[in-house]
Amino acid sequence: MPNNLSAPSGPGRPKDLAKRQAILDAAKTLFLTKGYANTSMDAVATQANVSKLTVYSHFNDKETLFSAAVVAKCEEQLPTLFFELPDGVAVETVLLNIARGFHLLINSDESVNLHRLIMTLGSQDPKLSLIFFEAGPERMLHGMERLLSKVDQSGVLRIDKPRNAAEHFFCLLKGAANFRLLYGCGEPLTGEAAESHVREVVELFMRAYRPD
Repeated sequence: MPNNLSAPSGPGRPKDLAKRQAILDAAKTLFLTKGYANTSMDAVATQANVSKLTVYSHFNDKETLFSAAVVAKCEEQLPTLFFELPDGVAVETVLLNIARGFHLLINSDESVNLHRLIMTLGSQDPKLSLIFFEAGPERMLHGMERLLSKVDQSGVLRIDKPRNAAEHFFCLLKGAANFRLLYGCGEPLTGEAAESHVREVVELFMRAYRPD
C-alpha cells in the first residue's frame, strides 16, 4: 500500500510542510463530512487553498491521501515515540501514557465518525477498510508489539506473545463504553472517569503479565 508521507520535492528540496498539513487537514474534514466517494482531489485542493498539482505532488492518489490522513490522526494522540521504552522510565508510566492517548483517540468525534464511515464503506469497497486498518489499528498494534517485546526482554513483565498482549491491551481500553459511543447510545468517558478506567486497565494488564 503506498504511503507517500514526506518525499522530497525535486533535488534536495523538502516539500512545503505547511501545505502538506493543510492538505491533510482538508482531507480529514472532507472525508468525514462528504464521505470517501464524494471527496475529490480537486475538492481537497480547494479546501486546502492549494493547487491540484500541489496535492498530487504530496500524495500520489486519493487512496494514499486517505491513508496518510488516518496516520496523521493517529499520530496526533499516539506519536511513534510513545511506543519507546526510555531508560529510567517505569513500564507502568509508559503504558499509562499510551493508554491515555489511545483512549482520547478512539473517543474523539473524528475517530468515531471515521469508524462509522469505514463501516459503511467496508461493504462497498473492502480495499478501503484494509487501507484504514493498516494505517490506523495495525500501525498501533505493531508499535505496541515492538514495545512489549522490549518490556519482556527487560524482565519487568513476562510476555510470551506480544502481539496477542497488544490486542488485549487495546481491547480492554475500548471496553463497552466505546461500543456504546459508536452505536450512538452513550457518551465518552471523560475527566476522572476516563482516568480511572485507564488506570484500571493498566493495573489489570500489569498484574496479568507480571512474573510469578
